Amino acid sequence: MGFETYQLSNEIKEALDKLGYTKPTEVQEKVIPKALAKQDLIVKSQTGSGKTAAFGIPICERVEWEENKPQALVLTPTRELADQVKEDITNIGRLKRVRVAAVYGKHPFRFQQEELRQKCHVVVGTPGRVLDHIERGTLKLEKISCLVLDEADEMLNMGFIDQVEEIMSHLYEQRMTMLFSATLPEDIEKLGRRYMQAPKQIEVASTVTLTDHIEHALFKVKEQEKFSLLRDVTVVENPDSCIIFCRTQDQVDVVTSKLDALHYTCDQIHGGMTQDDRFAVMDEFRRGEFRYLVATDVAARGIDIEKITHVMNYDLPLEVESYVHRVGRTGRAGKKGKAISFVTPREAHALRDIEAYIGFTIPENEHPTKEKVTESMEAFMKKLESVPELKTDKSVLVNEGIMKLYFNGGKKKKLRAFDFVGTLTSIPGVTGEDIGIIKIQDRETYIDILNGKGDLVLAEMKEKTVKGKKLKVHKAKR
Repeated sequence: MGFETYQLSNEIKEALDKLGYTKPTEVQEKVIPKALAKQDLIVKSQTGSGKTAAFGIPICERVEWEENKPQALVLTPTRELADQVKEDITNIGRLKRVRVAAVYGKHPFRFQQEELRQKCHVVVGTPGRVLDHIERGTLKLEKISCLVLDEADEMLNMGFIDQVEEIMSHLYEQRMTMLFSATLPEDIEKLGRRYMQAPKQIEVASTVTLTDHIEHALFKVKEQEKFSLLRDVTVVENPDSCIIFCRTQDQVDVVTSKLDALHYTCDQIHGGMTQDDRFAVMDEFRRGEFRYLVATDVAARGIDIEKITHVMNYDLPLEVESYVHRVGRTGRAGKKGKAISFVTPREAHALRDIEAYIGFTIPENEHPTKEKVTESMEAFMKKLESVPELKTDKSVLVNEGIMKLYFNGGKKKKLRAFDFVGTLTSIPGVTGEDIGIIKIQDRETYIDILNGKGDLVLAEMKEKTVKGKKLKVHKAKR
């Protein structure tokens, strides 16, 4: 059964088709009909199961475009995941002109405040920053009819549960709440009982999903021999795209530096980097500009990339749940993946805890022989020296027929969305349905022109004025 079986608008169905969503995953099959019926849900589902679309599709379908205030709020544990969820929901709702804002720490509050003042249908954010906006009155709650807690167990692990409860206490009781979690500890179930209305429980996750598409292996190794082993394993495995997880920022720096010295195409991501730098690295990795990403657990959440072939645990994670989240970066969307862990003698106890948690023993492999490494080197070097094939961004597919225009005027010139709409719809052949998201900043404005009418609008606006003001206009560079 495809998505056409659900009661979805043509705009949503067309966007799903462009994004390559042909058949719902199990979690989407179970969640979407109940979410469209506005039923509270507690969903146990592993990462990589397609849960973002499971709540993103109903949210976009239920959005009333004419309403300017937020109608749905999605809470996530990390900034990376918030940004990923924003992008996914934006793509799903692109042709319906659904506008999504992301709010999180380490990003200027004023910029987020300005974005929330404009038309905004969905807000995605981390609990601390969302609560900050609520307390300062910059996030309006009166129209929010849907709350999503994404990766609720991780929010519990990171100490956000009190902030989550505080946010929930500010919302109207007459709302739909969906809680998604890879595990359901007692505190999460209590949260559901306290703040949800007779929630329906859906379980999709199981340890079987960890082995269906992911091959697991471990190597026992002394700490001082780890990097030498990493070199040999990467040569033999020759991954197309690989994440190497380390426990600390210092370890990430060391491993990245050593790989770089060997001319690996690599980069790094950890909590000590600025948010802009982290996003830039993730965008480049998502496009396939380099093959090896060295990361702390900050990257285990919010990476939704279908073609990561290998995950390597250079250090075992401190939390057993983190093993699931790390290895869940591979084996996504029906693809096969491999999870390889290096285990030092001091980590034997941590390994036992992980195996008890996931419910199976991870097979131990022998170290690659010198002969095997030598035999594999030619193919490894050929791939290393080749230019990676860049991946198509999903947003490019759904943005076909959409042109973003730049105007050199905004709030400082007292321009409003209404002023731009009035001028644009005065162009013969252009209606309100052809005008997408309007983003007005202090000195500039960005407008999405839909339905292939961008060139027409661009040409006409060279001669027209907005509220009596002549503005420069050109195709946006971003």
